[in-house]
Amino acid sequence: MLISTGRALAMTATLALIATTGQAQTARPSSSGVLMLGTGNPMPDPDRFGPATAVIADSAAYLVDAGDGVMRRWRAAQAQHLVDGVTLHRIVFLTHLHSDHTQGLPALIWWLWMTDQDQPITIYGPRGTRAMTGHILAAWSEDIAIRIGEGGEFAGKPGPNVKVHEIDPGIVYQDSLVTVTAFAVHHGTWPQAFGYRFNMPDKVIVISGDAAPPSAIPGQCRQCDILVHEGGLPEAKATSYYHAFHSTAEEIARVANATHPRLLVLTHQRPGVNQPGLDIIRANYAGRVVIASDLDVYH
Repeated sequence: MLISTGRALAMTATLALIATTGQAQTARPSSSGVLMLGTGNPMPDPDRFGPATAVIADSAAYLVDAGDGVMRRWRAAQAQHLVDGVTLHRIVFLTHLHSDHTQGLPALIWWLWMTDQDQPITIYGPRGTRAMTGHILAAWSEDIAIRIGEGGEFAGKPGPNVKVHEIDPGIVYQDSLVTVTAFAVHHGTWPQAFGYRFNMPDKVIVISGDAAPPSAIPGQCRQCDILVHEGGLPEAKATSYYHAFHSTAEEIARVANATHPRLLVLTHQRPGVNQPGLDIIRANYAGRVVIASDLDVYH
């Protein structure tokens, strides 16, 4: 069962709220949605952990990115009963290899390994993902040796079994609950960066990844249910770096008008609330848009 924080509401009141707002809900009206595990950027912020989004389909959660603190946020979600009955799949989809999107990957690998040494962990990502993962395992090789060695807590067990798929645009994963399509986005000088489209029986959810114009989102989110989009700094405050690597509020408004998602969720925020950017988007786009906070749930 998937719920979010706040007071318990009667189902009729919840459904009325769903019809009129884009805010995180207090009861699950359908079997799929997103849990925002980390909504920050590289700037340290005690309220926003590193970028990580859990896409939830029925009783399974699929991670997109693994920013700083991703596993602590997942455990916080469990403690707050946000993901009751939901299992974290042993799969992560990386949008690109910037450190703020991958700093939680060692903790994710270790936690999944420690909870089940016999099952593989699978990572989908751009070129360079295999080398990065190999370096992570090498960096903790002494830790692994102690844990699986004589007297260790996993004595006689194998070390982490991490399978890496370096992907190109197209369908990269499919099971009975989801079909995941990777699409190329422009993120400054990165040779490969991706967004992901999750097709589920009841919803289409699109995760932008870090993306600057020219935007690939309009080709992926035509009236999709939820669009999780990075950025939103007003053009007046954006540096040349920001323009090359991210999307301004004005640019996101243009994307939203081209796609008309049922709900637009802004993530990858700097410390504090980006109210000026939100105001610009709302002034130029009539649909529902919110700035996500960590542990928000949207359906």
